[in-house]
Amino acid sequence: MADHSKIEWTEATWNPVTGCTKISDGCANCYAERLAKRLRAMGNAKYSDGFKVTLHPGSLETPLAWRQPRMVFVNSMGDLFHHEVPLDLIQGVFNTIKKSPQHTYQILTKRASRLAQLAPILQWPDNLWMGVTVENGKYLDRVNDLATVPAKVRFISCEPLLGPLKGLNLNAIDWVIAGGESGPGARPLNPDWVRALRNICMEQSVPFFFKQWGGVNKKKTGRILDGVEWAEYPKAVNDD
Repeated sequence: MADHSKIEWTEATWNPVTGCTKISDGCANCYAERLAKRLRAMGNAKYSDGFKVTLHPGSLETPLAWRQPRMVFVNSMGDLFHHEVPLDLIQGVFNTIKKSPQHTYQILTKRASRLAQLAPILQWPDNLWMGVTVENGKYLDRVNDLATVPAKVRFISCEPLLGPLKGLNLNAIDWVIAGGESGPGARPLNPDWVRALRNICMEQSVPFFFKQWGGVNKKKTGRILDGVEWAEYPKAVNDD
């Protein structure tokens, strides 16, 4: 975990769970898996099992010590709704979020069906944003699952964006993030997919955040789309 992050749409990361297993197309070149292997090679004890799903209950209250309010990405190195993560740990994460209203928390999952299943059991704090990954049109059902969740802010992350999202309905969605894949073996991002997604957001008045074009050298390709840096956030940011 880190109280600062280089991820463009957040400010800090917190990982009470690390590790994951591949579930869909977007997982093929997982950045977190690459990073976990590197951290293990460096002797980081937290990744002694590599990218195996590992619980870190001792980290549950870490954000409570952060006095300066910040936006916190929960589980940047795993998936909180993975089937190997027990309900009591998920509830522990939600309890910490509730106890630290000075922060805004962002949770992102590909396990949308488990999210929808557990949502009625969980207590949803107002400072929690819930999102799902939708990398191409095969996974639009995740948006339907997310729509049933009583989060104050619901968002989708189309990163890596691997295809067009025809038929995407944003009626229950408050924010869209998009971006290309980066690192070794990065799959190309078609600009028309991004433009179409941006246009859907504009038509449906949903804030749009374009994170990166990606590629092997993401700093070189940048994040400008048609001469504009799209860095919109949900209205809740301005309402707090």
